[in-house]
Amino acid sequence: MENQLAKSTEERTFQYQDSLPSLPIPSLKESLKKYLESVKPFANEEEYRKTEEIVQKFQSGIGEKLHQKLLERAKGKRNWLEEWWLNVAYLDVRIPSQLNVNFAGPAAHFEHYWPPKEGTQLERGSIILWHSLNYWQLLRKEKVPVHKVGNTPLDMNQFRMLFSTCKVPGITRDSIMNYFRTESEGRSPNHIVVLCRGRAFVFDVIHEGCLVTPPELLRQLTYIHKKCHSEPDGPGIAALTSEERTRWAKAREYLIGLDAENLALLEKIQSSLLVYSMEDDSPHVTPEDYSEIIAAVLIGDPTIRWGDKSYNLISFSNGVFGCNCDHAPFDAMVMVNISYYVDEKIFQNEGRWKGSEKVRDIPLPEELIFTVDEKVLNDISQAKAQYLREASDLQIAAYAFTSFGKKLTKNKMLHPDTFIQLALQLAYYRLHGRPGCCYETAMTRYFYHGRTETMRSCTVEAVRWCQSMQDPSVSLHERQQKMLQAFAKHNKMMKDCSAGKGFDRHLLGLLLIAKEEGLPVPELFTDPLFSKSGGGGNFVLSTSLVGYLRVQGVVVPMVHNGYGFFYHIRDDRLSSSNE
Repeated sequence: MENQLAKSTEERTFQYQDSLPSLPIPSLKESLKKYLESVKPFANEEEYRKTEEIVQKFQSGIGEKLHQKLLERAKGKRNWLEEWWLNVAYLDVRIPSQLNVNFAGPAAHFEHYWPPKEGTQLERGSIILWHSLNYWQLLRKEKVPVHKVGNTPLDMNQFRMLFSTCKVPGITRDSIMNYFRTESEGRSPNHIVVLCRGRAFVFDVIHEGCLVTPPELLRQLTYIHKKCHSEPDGPGIAALTSEERTRWAKAREYLIGLDAENLALLEKIQSSLLVYSMEDDSPHVTPEDYSEIIAAVLIGDPTIRWGDKSYNLISFSNGVFGCNCDHAPFDAMVMVNISYYVDEKIFQNEGRWKGSEKVRDIPLPEELIFTVDEKVLNDISQAKAQYLREASDLQIAAYAFTSFGKKLTKNKMLHPDTFIQLALQLAYYRLHGRPGCCYETAMTRYFYHGRTETMRSCTVEAVRWCQSMQDPSVSLHERQQKMLQAFAKHNKMMKDCSAGKGFDRHLLGLLLIAKEEGLPVPELFTDPLFSKSGGGGNFVLSTSLVGYLRVQGVVVPMVHNGYGFFYHIRDDRLSSSNE
């Protein structure tokens, strides 16, 4: 009885979902005031005056009407933004998503027990897979701890999307298929898919009611590896997922029309827990420089990763690992969480498997053999060519700054994230001689199904400080005062955004209401200053704090001539990936 009582009082991963507050809509007046402030660094007096007039006209006219309609819409929903955001930010986007939308990152194991070493790919792979599958079991049992700020629980819904989730292309809009169920909800798929040299294999990870062990996983991976390295390469169907979305949707329809069995194979991949990729490359990596590994996980070989899958676990020939994930179903913090869990387990066990070496008689992996013809093969080669052409436009640099980390900034009473954001503003200002419109991710997980809000880091205060740093006549004291003002402004804005008081998602809601009502696009959104200040996804600097752990990740820049800047902050170092 006591034991049962202990169990029932244990917090479950998803237990607070029903009691989380709804996502609020800020006041129109406040949002427009904040928007006006945000455009100031990018306007001369005349441009600003013109935008001010447009904003005033919007506020007293169509803006108020749209705002009322938005409030009306929100009444029946716990998150008025959720469906819109998913469609506008992800599912309606037609550009190839594998390179432009997915996020990727290297596993941190190379920093401790698993430095790059040829001949370790399969054995290490079996261990990392096993720890990942343990995390899947914890999620199914709802034993992954609820994230909290103080005592306030945060939304955990995105964790449902980590396993057995896949995007499916549509002609005008994609959809997300999620097959994951907790144990109390019922059956959940328990197979994984392995991609190697253009071929795809599948096997179950539960045998006779128990999770397969690393020695058993090693047998499966070795079987696939040997088979692929002694026989011709497969067609590389996975490359189609890297195509422009409508083109991939049509290629998929054709593939299914060719043979109904192809649909069953596609569904096997879609519902799999994860896709495990076996790469032949050996990217260089050290704790100080991981530019090559980041390029390898972000770009890599399109025939051996399923671009639409929420979780591609990637292994390299030198025993280095990483992941590549579709961004539509969840944000990077979910991946950071499992990556940290796996890394800690590998560290605690000194990179080894310490259990039984016994291997049960488990069915061998089964190959997924697609029916293809000349057209399909042609589609695949076109997809590969398009992908590699686009990837060649990316430049990636990922280094560790080891002079100091968050210990020192906190010691000086400066918020470590704000410290990096302001340093970034100064670097851009010095390089280009002007302010850079900047997107930083703010999280809104205090609210039901909350995801993100845009935090515009290029404030008037930040620009004033940058100018003072470039002006030799400004005293050290004055520079310090301006810096502290910029810090205070940034911290307040971040707090506002997390509390549902940001303005970018609110403005998006107003624009979408206008479109739904068949109204003309309000002048606020066609004003040149709207996009010049970053509106409509035009931020030159696209940035995000990945966290305060060993985990690092990256997404491509938002605009062609922009920078992507993703960083993690540790006690003694700051590590960033820039493209």
